Amino acid sequence: MRQQWIVHTLLRVWLGLVIVFLLLPILVVVPLSLSSASYLRFPPPGWSLRWYVSYFTREAWTSATWLSLWVGMIVAVLATVLGTLAAFGLTRGRLPLRGLIAALIVSPLVIPAIVAAIGIYFAFSRAGITGSAMGLILAHTCLAAPFVVAVVSSSLVGFDRRLEFAAMNLGAGPWATFWQVTFPLIRPAVLAGAFFAFITSFDELIVALFVSGSTAITLPRRMWDELRFEIDPTIAAVSTLLVALTLALFLASEALRRRGEWLRAAER
Repeated sequence: MRQQWIVHTLLRVWLGLVIVFLLLPILVVVPLSLSSASYLRFPPPGWSLRWYVSYFTREAWTSATWLSLWVGMIVAVLATVLGTLAAFGLTRGRLPLRGLIAALIVSPLVIPAIVAAIGIYFAFSRAGITGSAMGLILAHTCLAAPFVVAVVSSSLVGFDRRLEFAAMNLGAGPWATFWQVTFPLIRPAVLAGAFFAFITSFDELIVALFVSGSTAITLPRRMWDELRFEIDPTIAAVSTLLVALTLALFLASEALRRRGEWLRAAER
């Protein structure tokens, strides 16, 4: 019994050290964003909110943020619709070569980002949509849709179709069955996929470097340019806000995942 307690304690300590190792580089950004120095310096000589003020009052930062936000929201909608339809087709359709089709759909998850960016750039340059918000939306939708497919497919695999058959036996049509039975049960997975799609678009840099040009500059692209040409603690303030936003979205996604598991357990 004592040996088991020692093993569990050592595992907890090791897990804590791993978490600290992973989070420490991120947590260092927070004090840097509150520094009173005019350049990145750790530890900060003093404390100030001047760099948050700089972020919210500089047009270059705010315009890039708004572009990333509304592009991310459009991408979330498009990727969620396309990914949900693809998930239904893969899990319930009788498609030939379904395994190959599924592999092609999720291939953006495993292909190196630089390879995808080069392909997207040459395809979009021929179409004349590089340097536009439309190019960013289409490119990010291609990258985000596989996340939706993966999340929604996992929900549909464990779905009890007897509920749908019961609704149809009671006179509900296909659309009524979907909206009143199927969708409420898979809604947590759909929303979680939408969150992942938004985060994928909002945080994406590599493709944006190739597609955004000099007119459609997203927030990650602006951060990249600032690191190359002008380093000041404003970028630490932006990074802190991005970490907070990403953490909030992941917590919301986890809450939705837990709710989905609860609904599946309740339906049994």
